[in-house]
Amino acid sequence: MEPRLDHRVSNAVATVVIGNAAKRNAMTAQMWRALPPLLDGLAADPAVRVLVLTGEGGTFCAGADISTLRDSPAEAQALAVAAEEALAAFPKPTLAAVRGHCVGGGSQLAAACDLRFAEEGALFGVTPAKLGIVYPATSTRRLVSLVGPATTKYLLFSGELIDAQRALRTGLVDEVLPEGELDKRVAEFTRILTERSQLTQAAAKEFAGGRTDRDAYWAEQARDGDDTAEGVAAFLERRRPRFTWTVPGHG
Repeated sequence: MEPRLDHRVSNAVATVVIGNAAKRNAMTAQMWRALPPLLDGLAADPAVRVLVLTGEGGTFCAGADISTLRDSPAEAQALAVAAEEALAAFPKPTLAAVRGHCVGGGSQLAAACDLRFAEEGALFGVTPAKLGIVYPATSTRRLVSLVGPATTKYLLFSGELIDAQRALRTGLVDEVLPEGELDKRVAEFTRILTERSQLTQAAAKEFAGGRTDRDAYWAEQARDGDDTAEGVAAFLERRRPRFTWTVPGHG
């Protein structure tokens, strides 16, 4: 099979699958280029409320296809950063479902997601020091925001892999599941996310990302929308709320 990004939408959850089995799902230049427009389309789809990123088979992503670095390392890195930033900017909740190796560019993509769930046995690493590459400033800062400066330095200085339990302790992943339980847990958790208020989620995503100039905007959205009234009414009536707010410009 040719290296590719597959996707499907089911029950309001979009799943993007990294597929390059011959190279442990390494990202080619074409795959890096394909990710931002794919994400734009899914963001604009009103049927999509949550996005899951995962790898085909037993591996998440072994990083960038190293053969793409030979001709123009700077161009290859720029493609990876553009894809990472597009994923970080996705306006709805994102979750990386990780099995096996999550290394290099794979760890960039996982870190750009809002949440990361891993199967026991997964391995994580940030490996530019093995190639003499300067890791991008934006990617480094994102990693620091997840795991702190000490663990970021450990990962970047050494290029060593850490297991899922250490990743959990450092904050690189949010949950670790026993082998065979990852898909079930991801389906369960994403179902919960699809039932919650997109207004709450979108505002929280911006605030947690450090944006400080939209407080008034979100107060206006809450005031003019119906989600708060619906949520309170549903709670008092002991029923499931039917939230209607959607990301402006995306359905």
